[in-house]
Amino acid sequence: MNELPASQAFRLLEPGPIVMVSTHDNGKSNVMTMGFHMMIQHDPPLIGCVIGPWDHSYHALCRTGECVIAVPGLDLAETVVDVGNCSGADVDKFERFGLKTRSAEQVSAPLLEDCLANIECVVVDDRLLDPYNLFILEAKRIWVNESRTERRTLHHCGDGIFAVDNGTLDLKHRMVKWRHLP
Repeated sequence: MNELPASQAFRLLEPGPIVMVSTHDNGKSNVMTMGFHMMIQHDPPLIGCVIGPWDHSYHALCRTGECVIAVPGLDLAETVVDVGNCSGADVDKFERFGLKTRSAEQVSAPLLEDCLANIECVVVDDRLLDPYNLFILEAKRIWVNESRTERRTLHHCGDGIFAVDNGTLDLKHRMVKWRHLP
């Protein structure tokens, strides 16, 4: 076996897809790429995400308390990386990368039309911002784009390497424990 630095644990454990986070503050929308997020619980649906003060979106999320988490497909891979390599403080990413948007129902941040799904979120707990930059968001509405033909998602492995989904394995019949719970 070969040893990796402990700082590389995320490369092995990050299960969720790369997402894009949109915000809207002071009349301007922004979008960023994010890899550090996790589901916290089902009811209410809580999502933890790490966005630091070095990100332009951090300040908008702190001020407005709302965002959209969008799940891109494999066909947006290069755009996802490019969006993550520039700052909304310097460039209008929607214009530069041709991102199509539509209005959300409950938040002012835009939905990203070309993504597989969009989750409208509000910040419900910011006590872990210092020292972890961890926002706890509650999912309020979910929009799924059924017209997307590319359904595979990207999973960040570090250094520009991504694992790509390639199907599903259905083992529901083996989940006997959960059949007996309310």
